[in-house]
Amino acid sequence: MAQGGFTLPKARPNGPPYFSRNQISTVLHQVAVLLELNGANVFRVRSYQNASRMLGGLTDDLGELVSTGRLLELKGIGKGLGSALTQAIMEGRWPNDWIDLHSNTPEGLIEMLGIPGLGPKRIKLMNEELGVDSVASLKQAAIDDLIAPMKGFGKKSQQRMLDGIELLARFRARRRLDVGLMYGEAFEAKISTIPGVVKAQLAGSARRRKETIGDLDVVVAVHQEQLEEVSEAILSLPGIADVKGAGDSKISLILDTTIFEGGFTVGHIDPNVLDAIGGDDYEQLESGGTIDAQVRLVPPEVFAFTLAYFTGSKEHNIAMRQRAIDRGLKLNEFGLIPDSDAGELKGMAAAKFSLPALNEHEIYSHLDLEWVTPELREDTGEILAAETSSLPQLITGKDIRGALHNHTTLSDGEATLEEMADTARKMGWNWLGIADHSPTLKIANGASAEDLLQQGETIRKYNASWLEEGVEFQLFHGVESDILEGGKLDHPDDVLSQLDYTVASVHALSKWKARDEIQNTEELMRCIDHPATTILGHPTGRILQGRDGYEVDLFAILEHMAEHNEEGRLKAVELNASPYRLDLDWRLCKHAKGLGVPVIINPDAHSVRGLADVSYGVMAARKGWIEPENVLNSLSGPELRQKLN
Repeated sequence: MAQGGFTLPKARPNGPPYFSRNQISTVLHQVAVLLELNGANVFRVRSYQNASRMLGGLTDDLGELVSTGRLLELKGIGKGLGSALTQAIMEGRWPNDWIDLHSNTPEGLIEMLGIPGLGPKRIKLMNEELGVDSVASLKQAAIDDLIAPMKGFGKKSQQRMLDGIELLARFRARRRLDVGLMYGEAFEAKISTIPGVVKAQLAGSARRRKETIGDLDVVVAVHQEQLEEVSEAILSLPGIADVKGAGDSKISLILDTTIFEGGFTVGHIDPNVLDAIGGDDYEQLESGGTIDAQVRLVPPEVFAFTLAYFTGSKEHNIAMRQRAIDRGLKLNEFGLIPDSDAGELKGMAAAKFSLPALNEHEIYSHLDLEWVTPELREDTGEILAAETSSLPQLITGKDIRGALHNHTTLSDGEATLEEMADTARKMGWNWLGIADHSPTLKIANGASAEDLLQQGETIRKYNASWLEEGVEFQLFHGVESDILEGGKLDHPDDVLSQLDYTVASVHALSKWKARDEIQNTEELMRCIDHPATTILGHPTGRILQGRDGYEVDLFAILEHMAEHNEEGRLKAVELNASPYRLDLDWRLCKHAKGLGVPVIINPDAHSVRGLADVSYGVMAARKGWIEPENVLNSLSGPELRQKLN
């Protein structure tokens, strides 16, 4: 079995067809690529490519195609290939030459195929002429300027390879929350429908709503007598690219994008963000991406303990275990077990002595604690709060009545003002803020002062019309202004004074990253002092898995904003809800809350679909101990207008 994502899937355990149409199509594509890497005849390579495309587009049942002999009637399927496919589909055995290709092709060459834009022909050429046989050796060859002089390559190709290597490393490390949840929730939903599954629930960092996710954990409650049947059903689910291991209580898998029945798309991405995360190369990686997943199969009476254990975090679990030890108990994934009863017994043998717990609430109750919601399980004070009944009443999606940082076609959005307003109303919001980009941000087609003021006239007309009709909805008019040299804003004061609010944001990251923390902090403070500045947008400028933010002392910034608020001047900090940003970081939300600095959860929507990203901001806010009264989003339209005024 080859590495780097090129694998021969294991056969389904429940009879022919042993492989799905998508698996067959994928393997044919892989064989074509491996043949090309090994210098095979171009016509042979092409035959596998054509067969992959053709079978990938078929809707016919594979088993029926083979059993009726119709497989050989398909264009491009000759006797040799037809025989190989028949063996795989009906017997569950891959042809020996396909196995040899996957086993004997150097792992490093296959690994290089993951680099966006780098195909087998170029890899073979660099291997033959430069001895490049891995991503590491390719990177060194590019650094040593050995690739550019080769015929058909050049400096741009060489730099593109270096950029692709960096992007691939970031992509493989962890996945953003939105992507991880898409896979996790789809997988959980499929498992939940399997007969015999009592309950299935996503655990791990996905359940804790971390901003990035390493792999997925799903805990499944199943009775012993149905364990084998449920295991086989899980292994037969669509969307499984490979099975890494399957035991009595744990299944390790690799999921791919075929798990999504409606297809997979990254949707509309802010051009500034897309550039930071790798542009079209990122979209290419994501569309063919995979994610590791582990399924834990446990008896129903153990489910709550296993779910709590694999939800984590490690630090929270350590604190919980110590609390159990202090009470003469042992807490693990199998139960909460009195030391006096279990003795030297371990695992399920000791679990029969566990205190009962039908759910996590009962586990916490046994330890004299209120239940701690998964988002807070990071050992940042939640244990003490659970002990003293002082856990926060966290914000939920139902508390969101609107958001202020959104874009339209006036700058770089893909929806009109009317479309954005209509979608917000359908979402149940009773207000929406529009803050298109200012002129300095050329990549975002920033709006001129004239166009911005004309947009304001349109907004006022709509508001008057809705008021007259008795519609409880209104628009607020703002701008997302670049922060310029000296902390200045990107429109004259007489323009800014006609707006309801200003979101002040940093976009010229190269300049800000070239300066030290003290300079950047002072610059932001000067901008915050500007009378028109209402909201500090995406405060660090970070793009998750794309770029780090600039150096800034956010503790000092928040304290400075607190002083303004104490004196009656509204200065709110944005929790940018775009899953590419989630900036303000959840770790600082608690500090903003303690200082009394209002938080505004903004989707930074560039499309009607983007408005729904506010949900990721709510997740991050919950991790940051934020309650409804800490955010501007929970205000009614009239309350917000009064506050802005």
